[in-house]
Amino acid sequence: MNKKKSLLSKIAEQHRLYIMMLPMLIAVTLFAYLPLSGWVMAFTDYQIGGSLFGGEFIGFRQFEYFFTQAVDSGYVLRNTLVINLLTLVINLFSACAFAILLNEVRTSWTRRIVQSFSFFPFFVSWVITYSIFNSFLAMQTGVINILLKNLGVIDIGINFLGDPKYSWGVMLFVNFWKYIGYNSVIFLSAISGIDQEQYEAASIDGATHMQKIRLITLPALAPTLAILLIMNSGWIFSSNFEEFNLFYNSVNWERMEVLDIYVYRYGLKLHDYSYATAVGIIKTVASLILLFVVNTAAKRFNGRSLL
Repeated sequence: MNKKKSLLSKIAEQHRLYIMMLPMLIAVTLFAYLPLSGWVMAFTDYQIGGSLFGGEFIGFRQFEYFFTQAVDSGYVLRNTLVINLLTLVINLFSACAFAILLNEVRTSWTRRIVQSFSFFPFFVSWVITYSIFNSFLAMQTGVINILLKNLGVIDIGINFLGDPKYSWGVMLFVNFWKYIGYNSVIFLSAISGIDQEQYEAASIDGATHMQKIRLITLPALAPTLAILLIMNSGWIFSSNFEEFNLFYNSVNWERMEVLDIYVYRYGLKLHDYSYATAVGIIKTVASLILLFVVNTAAKRFNGRSLL
């Protein structure tokens, strides 16, 4: 009873903070949790125009179909995992390396210019991003193909945006270009929090720049890297719909269709809402399981976790 009173008294003391949080809680409830009632469509034979809860109950039939009969589920899962896993690894480790290199630049104005240029792509919309890469990679009018033709390297333009064998590489490079500046800011903040006395002591002991990076900077960045890994692991089964919708086409679809595009195709194009909802639930559950697995692994190996 005392604990209950103590809790109520704390709430009363901080009631202004709870009032400030109330609009956010209402918004999250309305737009994030109430729509979950639509998950009932995955377990019923929902028809357009019918009642959400009035369809015939079919149990886990849609889930069973995805795992056992859907001929396209295999490559959709493959594309989602390969692209998102490689993007996560490349983006985090390249941003960490870029932040370390940028921190070694002693001229402040040079460092600010490089950081500004690397951070700018993060604010560019995906429509503009696609336009930029289309102007460079288009088969007939792309800058790269024109340059290669003029140099005599190729006779016919390379279809970077259409040929499936280039699809994964293009997506990885696009994400690298867009997010390296943003991710590096997080690592630069972690580097700025390192006690400078450690570097001074290492200099007195005769340590080189590489030894300081290996023995001081990298161990200090390990917790930040673990936290970012945990935070991003929950999104491995989720892809940026706008990004893939722009780069996805009828030629490269077999290596570009990810779960989000798959759900969009079956739900809004083919109007199979029950199946699309079931696939969405599978993606959500898989993301939650992966998040807990990565968090447990990080806690075991690094001693840190978020959950």
